Amino acid sequence: MKCCDNIDARMVDETSINLDPIQVGGRLTLEAMKAMICWGDGYSVCDNCRKPFRLDYIENPPLKDFHVDVAEWLGMAQARTVPGARRGFQQVAGTYVEKGDPVLIGALAHYTSYLSVELQKGIVREIPKTADNHITAEDTANRIEDVVREFGTTPKLLYIDHVDYQFGNMHDVKGIAKVAHQYDIPVLYNGVYTVGIMPVNGRELGVDFIVGSGHKSMAAPAPSGFLATTEERADEVFRTTQMEGDLTGRKFGIKEVGILGCSLMGAPIVGLLASFPKVKARVEHFDEELANSKIVVEALRSIEGTKILSEYPRKHTLTRVDTTGSFDLIAQTHKKRGFFLSSALGKKGITGIIPGATKVWKFNTYGMTRKQAEYVADAYLEIAETNGLTIN
Repeated sequence: MKCCDNIDARMVDETSINLDPIQVGGRLTLEAMKAMICWGDGYSVCDNCRKPFRLDYIENPPLKDFHVDVAEWLGMAQARTVPGARRGFQQVAGTYVEKGDPVLIGALAHYTSYLSVELQKGIVREIPKTADNHITAEDTANRIEDVVREFGTTPKLLYIDHVDYQFGNMHDVKGIAKVAHQYDIPVLYNGVYTVGIMPVNGRELGVDFIVGSGHKSMAAPAPSGFLATTEERADEVFRTTQMEGDLTGRKFGIKEVGILGCSLMGAPIVGLLASFPKVKARVEHFDEELANSKIVVEALRSIEGTKILSEYPRKHTLTRVDTTGSFDLIAQTHKKRGFFLSSALGKKGITGIIPGATKVWKFNTYGMTRKQAEYVADAYLEIAETNGLTIN
């Protein structure tokens, strides 16, 4: 089926149970789909843009209230939409990092954190992960002291993921922020896997910036996301232009420098806006998401030779698993080799696992119903038994 002449219709979530680690939190709500049809044109949201000609002042659609609501929801003073979390990282780094400046980043961080520092010609120093793959306050304090000895100054910025993308482990953000602030280091909270998935309150965590992803965790189209900050930092990271043309004398009002005036328009921002009521509601039921995740995790754990590499018990729905001692043993002699597992899952209407992966792989159960979780758990057990693996 084609959705137009040369583009296939995508029906992944309509026809399958999707376990893709980066897709499940960004599935659009029906409200977002409808809004995108009405407001999808590139500059549609500018219909009612009036002085001072800035995105976060537009009242129809209600973008002005939306920005205020998001900041309040996150326990922060101000928020701005950005075209993806990486642009939030870039905006904060662009405000505080200069050439040669040291920046601390947790060793499990996404590559875009590193690149945002590199763009400013800063120097990354990593906070090491523990043996059980956590970033701790104690190691953070030690690395700050290391940086002071090496550079003669404290780090200009510290990035910490609440839940990392590699293991889905939860890190002690509150403790890390407390340590950083003892050295007057601003803290950027990476909420790509938490904002829109579970309750997040920056005031309670003690962070200076929250970055969230609309298309990964807030049921919004790509690219979309948020950067929120405290009142203390708002005038810095959301600084307005002071530029004036030397020949024309042109000035540009209160356009913000870090996001080059305006950030999101058209489909990304209206989709983000339309999904927001349901996103706010769903984070209050994260315990149910964990319960469904547990059903699948426990089924995998019962297959002899399978190891859960993420922290256990699980605190998030993103999980990393090692099946080198189970499904990969089957792959060694199976005619489909490592593709047997994704093939068997596909026949059962389950998708999202990298084809050919039978050693170490990730899955995310977010958004599943209890019935779907039980079905996925039973599917893994059936595939294991069919191929001669022992179930404990």
